[in-house]
Amino acid sequence: MSAPLPFPLAEAPDDEAREAGRLLFAAPTEFLKGVVAMDGLPPDDRLEVCFAGRSNVGKSSLINALTGRKGLARASNTPGRTQEINFFTTTGGPYLVDLPGYGFANAPVKVVEKWQRLLKAYLAGRASLRRAFVLIDARHGVKAVDEEIMALLDRAAVTFQVVLTKADKIKLEDRERVLTQVRGALAKHPAAFPELVVTSSEKGDGIETLRAIISTLE
Repeated sequence: MSAPLPFPLAEAPDDEAREAGRLLFAAPTEFLKGVVAMDGLPPDDRLEVCFAGRSNVGKSSLINALTGRKGLARASNTPGRTQEINFFTTTGGPYLVDLPGYGFANAPVKVVEKWQRLLKAYLAGRASLRRAFVLIDARHGVKAVDEEIMALLDRAAVTFQVVLTKADKIKLEDRERVLTQVRGALAKHPAAFPELVVTSSEKGDGIETLRAIISTLE
């Protein structure tokens, strides 16, 4: 009998978790505010989950797919367009937090440095943050800049779970190669949650699973 894979793909949710996820995201999700400094954060009076990833990895598209609202988070083909921490409220559930993209950004160096500092301060200092979802492009796997954010999450003791995006853009045999690379990278990070979620915002793959995961966090 072969040994189980490290960091297996998350299984499809059971009926109870699937329904919890459906109900959470069937209710209205609203944009609350964009934050450009730590003193602008909303009260940490509920759980929150955040979405982190390289510029143009598909964070906004994933949030739109989760909530079923195409225009909720502003998707852009311009890397680095999101320069603030954007908070969204779910009805009776956690905050959804869209973090500024890290890595390459089409913005002045000083602007990039400012929002990278904000990103790091948020991840290290937000007590209500229950899980970070680190988005990895399924076509490219883990890059050096992803390793940096994962190391930061390790130091902050924030559990993070890798979500592969744009799975519809890659052939199945290539996906297996990328999954092997991602699993090898995650083995070095103690804060990594031991399951992967593979998604496609366009096709809807993995969205139901991710909804269920978010809705059942405590």
